[in-house]
Amino acid sequence: MRKKINIVCIGGGTGLSQLLSALKEEVNKKIKNLSALVTTFDSGGSTGILRKVYEIPAVGDIRNCLLALSNIENYIKKALQYRFKGKGLKNHPLGNLFLVALTETQGNLQKAVKIASKILKIKGEVIPITTENIHLGAIFENGKKIIGEDKIPEYALQKKVKIKNLFLYPSNPQPTTLAIKRIRAADFILIGPGSLYTSILPNFLIDKVVKEINESKAIKIFILNLLTQPGETDSFKASDHLGEFLRISNLKKIDLVLASKTKPKKIFLKKIKEENKEIVKIDRENLEKLGVKVIEKDLALIKDTYFKHSPKKLKRALETIFQKFML
Repeated sequence: MRKKINIVCIGGGTGLSQLLSALKEEVNKKIKNLSALVTTFDSGGSTGILRKVYEIPAVGDIRNCLLALSNIENYIKKALQYRFKGKGLKNHPLGNLFLVALTETQGNLQKAVKIASKILKIKGEVIPITTENIHLGAIFENGKKIIGEDKIPEYALQKKVKIKNLFLYPSNPQPTTLAIKRIRAADFILIGPGSLYTSILPNFLIDKVVKEINESKAIKIFILNLLTQPGETDSFKASDHLGEFLRISNLKKIDLVLASKTKPKKIFLKKIKEENKEIVKIDRENLEKLGVKVIEKDLALIKDTYFKHSPKKLKRALETIFQKFML
C-alpha cells in the first residue's frame, strides 16, 4: 500500500465489535485512523432502562466497541462487561454505568466516550453517530407503526409481518461533527456485519450522514451477515440484504460485497433450524445486478455449534482488498 489508510466502520451490535477486533492491531501500522461510527438508538435491556432514567442516547454498543479496541488487562474488560445480579442493578453491565456516569458528569456522550477512550487506551476511536436522545421506529407492511428498537423484531415475529420502512423519532438528528469529519477523510467505509434493520440502517436515517457518504470517494464495502435474523431478515438471500439496505438508506452506491463461503457443521445447521435461522445464501448473479463486485472468502470461525465471523479471517480478507485498491 502506498500510504497508511483511513477506515470508517459503521454499524452496531456484536458485528461491529468483531470487525474492530479484526482491524485494531493495524492501527498506526497500515491504518492511520480506524473510526467506529456507532448506532445510539437501541432501547432494550440495560441500555433501555438507562435511557428512560437519564434521557440519554444508547451506550451498550459503544461499550462493546470501546472494549473491542481497548488495550487493558483482561480482568478489567471482564469487570466492565460484568452484569450485576440481584435487585436494583440486575442485568446492568458495569461498563454501561461507567459511560452513564461519564455522560452525566461531562455533559454529553461524546465527551464521555473521549474520556473513556483514554482510560481504556483504545487503538482507533469510537464515535457516537449522534449525541441526541433519538429512538428508532418502524413501519410494517400491515401499516402498523412501532417506536423502540427492541420492539421492532418482537412485533415482526409476533405478527409474522415484514418491515416496510424505518424512521427516527424525533426525526433527522444532527450527526456528531467528528463522524462527518471522519467520513470525509475515509479511504474505505465498511458497513456491517450486524442486524440489518436495527443496528446498521439506523445510522443511515440521518440525512447528513447519507449525503456525506454519497459524496465520498471512499471505497464502500458491505460485509454480509452469516445468518438470517428472525423478525428482521427471515429467508433473506444476500441480494435481499443489500437491496433493502440500498432502498432504505438512499445510498447511491456500494462498491464491494464481502461474503463468507465457509460451510458450518451439520450439528450447527440443526441448531439454527430450531432457532428459525438460515445460512445467508450468496446469490452472486442478483448481487451483481445491483452493481457491486462480490468477493467470497472463508470468513467464519467454526466449532460444533459456533459459527461467527473470525476476526483473523476478516482481517486477512480486508487487507487483501485494501492492498488491491491502494496500489
